[in-house]
Amino acid sequence: TSSSSYFPITSPLWFFTLFHICPVFHYFLSLSILKSKISQELANSQESLDDSDSSNRKLVRTLYEALSSRDLNTVIKIVATDLDWWFHGPPSHQFLMRMLTGAPSSDTFQFVPQSITSFGPTVLAEGYDHSRSISWVHAWTVTDDGIITQIREYLNTSLTVTRIRNSNRSSSTPEIKSASSSLHCPSVWESSLSNQDGKSMPGLVLAI
Repeated sequence: TSSSSYFPITSPLWFFTLFHICPVFHYFLSLSILKSKISQELANSQESLDDSDSSNRKLVRTLYEALSSRDLNTVIKIVATDLDWWFHGPPSHQFLMRMLTGAPSSDTFQFVPQSITSFGPTVLAEGYDHSRSISWVHAWTVTDDGIITQIREYLNTSLTVTRIRNSNRSSSTPEIKSASSSLHCPSVWESSLSNQDGKSMPGLVLAI
């Protein structure tokens, strides 16, 4: 007379026996748990980056609204007193500098962004003034505590933004004069309003 017994798959004793007898099962179970943890950490990290990007875009939009309404108190709160400012364009088009420094001016130029995009701490805003045929791109740098510390301004200039992978590269010269020299860097953004009038514009590449 022979008899046989079996453990239901839901039985703790079955799981205990399989866990200790089959090291391969143990390996794949551990690997599955590890992958699940990594996936969750990546998802949390991405959510954190998305929240940060959204916050940075909102801050820059608030700045433009403050500049438009001449709300100096708001500008002072979100712009560093030692703002690092860099300009590329005709000297006569330094409207933003005169706004931020409070220099006497009869300028009526309004910066109305048509698009605002962010890549971590770098926020890109682009606009076009049809009455003066002026295209502009602003690349703002925002700190973790919500302060704007740097502005790179491009007037009537076509801009391509690339993400550079070499962390040892000096940040003091982020503009690359020749687009061909940036082929090893993936392009993440390009200005679209600089050719509104079909005119040829100087082009720069900004590495972030």
